[in-house]
Amino acid sequence: MAHSHDHSHDAHAANRTRLGIAIAIIGVFLVVQVVGGLLSGSLALLADAGHMAGDLLGLVIALGAAVVAARPATDRQTYGYRRFEVFGALVNGVILVVVAVTVSAGAIGRLASGAQGEVHEVAGGPMLAVAIAGLLANVVALLVLRGGAKDSINLRGAYLEVLGDTLGSALVIAAAVVILTTGWDAADPIASLAIAALIVPRALMLLRDVMRVLSQSAPAETDVAEIRDHIIGTSGVVAVHDVHVWAITTGAHVFSAHVEVEPSVFAEGRVGELLDELGGCLDDHFDVEHSTFQLEPAGRGRQEPAGHA
Repeated sequence: MAHSHDHSHDAHAANRTRLGIAIAIIGVFLVVQVVGGLLSGSLALLADAGHMAGDLLGLVIALGAAVVAARPATDRQTYGYRRFEVFGALVNGVILVVVAVTVSAGAIGRLASGAQGEVHEVAGGPMLAVAIAGLLANVVALLVLRGGAKDSINLRGAYLEVLGDTLGSALVIAAAVVILTTGWDAADPIASLAIAALIVPRALMLLRDVMRVLSQSAPAETDVAEIRDHIIGTSGVVAVHDVHVWAITTGAHVFSAHVEVEPSVFAEGRVGELLDELGGCLDDHFDVEHSTFQLEPAGRGRQEPAGHA
């Protein structure tokens, strides 16, 4: 298990480095995009800049959460501070929703004013140049973050934000090309609405994952029935009840159960051996980092109140 903890520490350190690099990339280009949006008059560029500002804030929050999560456990925080990664992902999800609503309101307002005859000229050339540079910056940031997105819900939130901004940059490029070739300036706010439409589903997916952790639901990839079958299939085990599986954060699963065993397990002093076998089974087959078993004599489960898995 020491190797597992060392690997986890290395992974957290690598994730903090990834976030720091991504923050530098996004921060530098955010200034470029805001200036480009103002000079070109492009709402889509400013919308994408707003999305990127949300990305930057989300990345900073994610980095702060990752730093706090690396702190060791204490008598007060007995599981440590890794749950702060989930709180960081929650804030990121809320930021994504706010950005989507703000972008949509601006785009609808510009379309409405255009329908009333107001003209919003957009300089397609500068808009296209800045959008292409933005796409390249986002692709680099994505490549930096991709390595840790599967193992950390916090980093996944940051990755999804940058992914959405990458798609947003592609939409701005398309709108700039339309403006340059046809002169149809309405392509700019329409691209902004498309960017907002891309943001919302990702935000909802992230918030769903956050709520699954905060509500202590069994992790989506965990089959509780299969875990129960493995335990019951262990030599000396008669039954299992009061089963609980949840996650502190992504990849940090916790398990507890009451396990009824044959009388010989206690009589022959095989309690420690059985606990090692059960813990090893959950660690090897189900990636459960922390497991707790209460060994009981056979039939004990009938004396306990119903209501547990």
